[in-house]
Amino acid sequence: MEKTSPTAISQLALPERILLGPGPSLADPRVLQAMTTPLLGHLDPAFLGLMDRIQELLRYVFETSNRLTIPISGTGSAAMEAAVANMVEPGDKVLVCSNGYFSLRIAEMARRYGGDVLTITRPWGEVFTAEEVEAALQQHPAKVVAVVHAETSTGALQPLDDILRVVHQAGAYLIVDAVTSLGGLPVSVDLRKIDVCYSGAQKCLSAPPGVSPITFSPRAAEVLRERRTTVANWYLDCTLVEKYWGKERTYHHTAPISANYSLYEALSIVAEEGLEARWARHRRNAELLWQGLESLDLTLHVPIAYRLPTLTTVRVPDGIDETQLRMRLLNEYNIEIGGGLGELKGRVWRIGLMGYSSNPDNVDLLLSAFEKLLH
Repeated sequence: MEKTSPTAISQLALPERILLGPGPSLADPRVLQAMTTPLLGHLDPAFLGLMDRIQELLRYVFETSNRLTIPISGTGSAAMEAAVANMVEPGDKVLVCSNGYFSLRIAEMARRYGGDVLTITRPWGEVFTAEEVEAALQQHPAKVVAVVHAETSTGALQPLDDILRVVHQAGAYLIVDAVTSLGGLPVSVDLRKIDVCYSGAQKCLSAPPGVSPITFSPRAAEVLRERRTTVANWYLDCTLVEKYWGKERTYHHTAPISANYSLYEALSIVAEEGLEARWARHRRNAELLWQGLESLDLTLHVPIAYRLPTLTTVRVPDGIDETQLRMRLLNEYNIEIGGGLGELKGRVWRIGLMGYSSNPDNVDLLLSAFEKLLH
């Protein structure tokens, strides 16, 4: 049989977009430069030293002293699955607070690991009260409760403090999805006593996707050591992965070297800016965006009381083809924003102002483009 050759072979050449969607965000040029650093072996002493510095910076960003704080080699969904796989055993009761696309994903993962899952629901764009969680726990006394802090599909920011109180009073462990909040607004793992918290590199940290931070409190880490069964997912078994990131340095997998370079540089930039200053910048630019969108007679999907400053959902006006407008933004202005997911598909646009993407020039550019395209 005759072999065929590729029709064209050329050097990679892709457009440089202004990324204002739900992720990835724009990466700082320093982060991209870090990725060009020559490779080291994953057990090279120099790389092992870098691993220690990455963990120190992750603890700073999570606001925690948790020993088991590591980047999972994978995207944010891998960190989500690591949280579920390590905390849920077959037969464990799990309560998932479901008010968006990613809480649905947590529930599906928990079922696949044999969890006895109950979901409570709120309309997409709304948040849960502690009373709702408490009532559900009385009906379904759970070992694990899961909630999304910053729901990327809806733009809603879930208050955590009162929910943590009722979860801990019930003797349960809380998993918090902070994929769209870590580095953009307070997560406060230790202050809130969050049991398990995970995120992704490509949102407010502004690194490329591929490594995803996760942290386990000492209380949650004890669950890993006392499991009745082996973690079903070998690759994401944190009792194994922590031995690579801990003092043992036991080989587990070949770490994505360049991705860890990028994460280190991104975390360094966060530390240089300072968490409080970074949170204030995200809020300031979000408010500039909100005011501008409302001046164009556009309606924001989430009330301001629990609206995410990192991801804004805008309702599509009647008579507007939302897909067509997004494509015109991309083709005419080189700007990427996102469409709706799940129940909000076709009903909202999702605008991300995260990390390096969160600056007033991008806000002004987007508002100007919206004004021209809509009016």
